[in-house]
Amino acid sequence: MEQTPRRVTRRRVRTRARLLDAAFTVFAAKGFGRVTIEEVCEAAGFSRGAFYSNFATLDELFFALYRDRAGLLAAQVADALAQDGPGLDVPAAVDRVTEVLLLDVDWLLVKTDFLVHAARDPVVARALLDHRARLREAIADRLSQAGGHTALPAVLGDADGAARAVVAAYDGVTTQLLLDRDTEAARAWLGQLLTALLTDGGRGRA
Repeated sequence: MEQTPRRVTRRRVRTRARLLDAAFTVFAAKGFGRVTIEEVCEAAGFSRGAFYSNFATLDELFFALYRDRAGLLAAQVADALAQDGPGLDVPAAVDRVTEVLLLDVDWLLVKTDFLVHAARDPVVARALLDHRARLREAIADRLSQAGGHTALPAVLGDADGAARAVVAAYDGVTTQLLLDRDTEAARAWLGQLLTALLTDGGRGRA
C-alpha cells in the first residue's frame, strides 16, 4: 500500500517535466501569446486532463517554466563563481560565467516573452524581480567573499553594485544576440565587458 503513492508521485513528476519541456519548445517557436493549452498537450503527448492535474492555467505553466530555468541558471552562476579559492580569478571566473549565462537563443526568446508579459502584469513583475534578485545575490555574495582578496573598481560601489552591472551587461549582450544570432560574438563581447567591469577597465588592481 505504501508503494502506490510513491509511484504516482514519480509519474506526476515525469508528466510535469514533459509538459515543461514541451512548453519550452512551443513557446520558443511561437511565442507565449500565440500558444494554446492544446498545443502544449499535443507536443507533450498528453491530454488536457494531464495538463490540468499539474497546472491551472497556461500562465501558471509559463511561470513554472521560467522559475525552473532561471533557478537553474542562478545555481550554475553560483557554481561557476565558487570554483576559485578565497580570492577571485576574474578572467577564469568570467570565462566560466559566460559559458553558463549565454544559453541558447530559444531560452532567450522565452525569457524575453516572460519579460514582456511581466511588464503588463504587476504580480508577474514582482515574481520576475524576485528571481532576478536571486541571480544578482548569487553574484554579489561571491564578490563579497572575495572582497578581501580581489578589489573591485570603486565606481561600482560595493559587491551589489558590481552584481547589478554584471546582470545589466548580460541583458544588453543578449538583446543583441536575439537579433544577430551570433552566439560566439556575444560570448566574446560579454567576456570583454565583464572583465572590464570587474577589473577596473580591464587593467586589474593589486
